[in-house]
Amino acid sequence: MKTIIEPFRIKVVEPLRMTTREERATLLREAGYNVFLVKAEDVLIDLLTDSGTGAMSSLQWAGIMRGDESYAGAKSWFVLQEKIHEITGFEHILPTHQGRASERILFELVGGPGKIVPNNSHFDTTRANIEHTGAKAVDLVIEEGKHPTTRHPFKGNMDLAQLEGLIKEVSGSGGALIDHIPLVMMTITNNSGGGQPVSLENLRGVRKICDQYKLPLFLDACRFAENAWFIKQREPGRRNRGVREIVREIFDLADGATISAKKDGIVNIGGLLLMRDKELIRRADELLILTEGYLTYGGLAGRDLEAMAQGFEEVTHEDYLQYRIRSTEYLGEKLLAAGIQIVEPPGGHAIYIDAAHFCPHIPPHQFPGQALTCALYREAGIRASEIGSVMFGQGGTPPPMELVRLAIPRRVYTQSHIDYVIEAIIEIYQQRDKLRPLEITYEPPSLRHFTAQFREL
Repeated sequence: MKTIIEPFRIKVVEPLRMTTREERATLLREAGYNVFLVKAEDVLIDLLTDSGTGAMSSLQWAGIMRGDESYAGAKSWFVLQEKIHEITGFEHILPTHQGRASERILFELVGGPGKIVPNNSHFDTTRANIEHTGAKAVDLVIEEGKHPTTRHPFKGNMDLAQLEGLIKEVSGSGGALIDHIPLVMMTITNNSGGGQPVSLENLRGVRKICDQYKLPLFLDACRFAENAWFIKQREPGRRNRGVREIVREIFDLADGATISAKKDGIVNIGGLLLMRDKELIRRADELLILTEGYLTYGGLAGRDLEAMAQGFEEVTHEDYLQYRIRSTEYLGEKLLAAGIQIVEPPGGHAIYIDAAHFCPHIPPHQFPGQALTCALYREAGIRASEIGSVMFGQGGTPPPMELVRLAIPRRVYTQSHIDYVIEAIIEIYQQRDKLRPLEITYEPPSLRHFTAQFREL
C-alpha cells in the first residue's frame, strides 16, 4: 500500500482552548504584535517551533520513571552515554540543558574578537553566541539555497569554492589560520534556509578542505536523523543503506557537534556537546562544571537523560522518519497547489512560506513575514515564526529571503489539524492585500525576534 500512516497510537490527549477572532485580535495587540509574547493556552495550533514541543513515547515516559537523580555517576547518564556513542561513535559526550548551552560553551572557548566562523547558514542562537564573543558568523550556502522557487535536492549544501576562497583570504592576514578561523560549522538540516538537507558528498567536500587547511569541522546536528533520511532518499547510491549507517558516516566526518535534543532527541529539554580534541574537552569540562552542572548531568535531571537516550533511539527508526518527512511534505504540496509559494522542495521539520511573495505590497523594512504571522494568529489561532528581516535584519542588511516557518512538532498533530492549517492559510492568501505592514516600537540589542514589539501601520 502507498498510504503512509502514523507509526503510533494516541494514548493521552490534551484539550485545546477554542478562541474567537475578536479575542485573538485583542491578545495580539496586547502582545505587541509578537506571537512569542502570546500565552500558549491562547494558541490553537502551535507551529512556532519543533524544539522541545514533541510528544514523548510510552518508553520515554517509562524512562522518566527510571531516572536516577544521583548528582554524580547516575545510572541514567551511562544509559545516555552508551546510546550516543552507539549512534555517533563519539567517545566524549557532554550533556547540557539545551543546544544553545552547547553553543555557548563551544564558542566561549574558541570564539573571540577578529575570528570568523563559516557555516552553510547559522541559525539565530548559533549566530548570537558566536557574535557575543566578538567573532563573525559567515554564511556560505550554495546559490540555490537563497531562492525559494529553485529546486535542488540538497539546498542546504555549503558553497565549497566560497569556503576555500574565504580560507585563502583569511590565511593571507598572517599568523596561524586556526587563530582566525577556529572551526568550520555545518548545520544539518539547514534551518534558516528552509529546513533543507546537506548531502554526504558536500560534507565530504567540506571535510577535505578542512583537512587541507588543518581546520576542525563541527556540526550543528539538531536534525541529523532527518538529514540522513533525505540522503537515503535523494543522494545517488544511498537508497539501500540504513539510516543508522548514514548517521554514523555523517558524525565520522566531524570533529565535534552541538545538538539540541529538543529536536531529533524528541524531548522537552536537553542538549549535547560532542568533541574529539582532548585539550578542548578538558576546557569544556571545566566550563560545564562552572556554568551548567556536573559532567554526568549537565544541568538536567536524571529522568531527562533517560528520555533523551530513548528519543535518540526512536528518531533513527525509518518508519518514524518516513511518516515525519511525508507529513511535512503533505502540507507543502497543498500550499503549492493553492498558488502559495514556499521554499521548494518541502523541508524536513517545517514548511517555509515565501512571505515576500505572499505580501508583495509590504517591503522588507516593514516586515512582511511578521505581518503574515500576525494574520495567521488573528484569523485562525495558528502560531508560526518569522524568519526574515525581524530575525536576521537587525544589522540593517535584509536577509536573502523573507520567510514564515510552520514548524511541525513531532507526533503532536493529526492530519485534520494540518488540513485546518492549510484551509486557514489559503483563506488568508485570498485576502492578502489586507495584511498591514509593521514597525518596531521596542527591540533588544540581540535576538530581537523573541521580545521585540510592533505596531501596525
